[in-house]
Amino acid sequence: MDNPPNTGCTLDPQDWEDLRVAGHRMLDDILDCLEHLRDRPVWKPMPDDARARFRSALPAQPTELPIVYREFLQDILPYALGNTHPGFMGWVHGAGTPVGMLAEMLSAGLNANAGGRDHSAIEVERQIVAWVREIFNFPDTASGLFVTGTSMANLLAVVIARNTALGYDSRKNGIGRNALRAYTSGAAHGCVAKAMEVSGLGTDALRCIPTNRQFRMDIQKLEEAVHADRAVGLRPFLVIGSAGTVDTGSIDDLDAIASLCRKEGLWFHIDGAFGALAKLSPSLAPLLGGIERADSIAFDFHKWGQVPYDAGFLLVRNAKYQLDTFSAPVTYLRREQRGMASGGPYWPCDLGVDLSRGSRALKTWFTLKTFGLEQIGATIAKSCELARYLESKIVAETKLELLAPAQLNIVCYRYRTENSDRFNAELAIAIQESGIAAPSTTTINGALAIRACIANHRTLKSDIDALVSVTLRKAKELEMLYAEQAPSPIDEAGSNAST
Repeated sequence: MDNPPNTGCTLDPQDWEDLRVAGHRMLDDILDCLEHLRDRPVWKPMPDDARARFRSALPAQPTELPIVYREFLQDILPYALGNTHPGFMGWVHGAGTPVGMLAEMLSAGLNANAGGRDHSAIEVERQIVAWVREIFNFPDTASGLFVTGTSMANLLAVVIARNTALGYDSRKNGIGRNALRAYTSGAAHGCVAKAMEVSGLGTDALRCIPTNRQFRMDIQKLEEAVHADRAVGLRPFLVIGSAGTVDTGSIDDLDAIASLCRKEGLWFHIDGAFGALAKLSPSLAPLLGGIERADSIAFDFHKWGQVPYDAGFLLVRNAKYQLDTFSAPVTYLRREQRGMASGGPYWPCDLGVDLSRGSRALKTWFTLKTFGLEQIGATIAKSCELARYLESKIVAETKLELLAPAQLNIVCYRYRTENSDRFNAELAIAIQESGIAAPSTTTINGALAIRACIANHRTLKSDIDALVSVTLRKAKELEMLYAEQAPSPIDEAGSNAST
């Protein structure tokens, strides 16, 4: 059949064959890019001329797809963040997989709204929920929801715990002035405090409990804080434990926190952004003892699960609390026994704030089905083994100092020198700009640290060796530069004489 003329009433192509050719080229190009990642720098800064091209006027008229794609190849692809590269060790970013990328393409083709109704995208998400229950030994009463990431999952968990404590009339009456208090580790992610702000409770209602030498929440101090708040008429309601802190990868004593929460009648939520999926590794799972006792768990499939961004997840032990918090029946979302508006007693939109939702479950389903939990767990264990290898390299190098033990997959270190914080901040940038490796920075016990997080399934020992090598080489270059910039004794004498 002849292709209909493009009258502007449709956005489908006039020539489907031309689109197929362009699509196959795009697919080949991005697969080539992934196959040959090691031939590219981890990251390079975007030049001013490329950046300026993203300040162009609003496009009122069409541009041919090949021209738009050339702009992608020229100005976007070369300047990506680089977390797909095996040398990327900054922050906690997953690398994704080609399988996940292809699944995302299929998902975009289906263009499903996964908010509800009776269709396959909803069943795929329910399948993932059932698998997640099994992973964390949660009961059949548990509900689960895909969200953007753990930041959003933590926010939803705080709201569920808040409404459970205040009663569900608070949905109508608001939270007003209340005496609720929540508790978390001093090493918790910043999104926990943001969740308290957005939920209307405020950061003054959040107690940050000191950590011990292992960077874990001090359980005794937690219990003391709960009792002290109760003694002055406040209402403790929530403890947020960490399964893999962002700075050091430490895991709180989840079992001890669970026991305290049961005794005190508190909601126990776990921020397990990346560390929760250590449950997939038989060698690491014992570190998460007690996680199965939580009331809710937040984590990201797009980190250690290697699903393409984004694929955050919230698991809640009892679906009733999640439904009571977010379900809002309206006539235009009426449920039926048959037809498209059927599909079960509740839909995903009843478990969170989004009605319009992309199908994050499909790429997760493809990833778990294609690789299996054992293989994914093995890549998680490997990243921790590489962290211990990096730790041993740092300990063996006299010019480097280890600032925190490698508890999971994160190693914090610095170069020994004067003006250490300023020097190591510059050193981390120099390493990033080298294109060889890309660590980030953080602060450990008041000292600026270079932070290497191994979360990429592609990373090998040779990449760890390259990080150590470029660290030492760039440090020497910086020392020489600092020496050249330092004023000479004669200059100092002349300066003193003139004053």
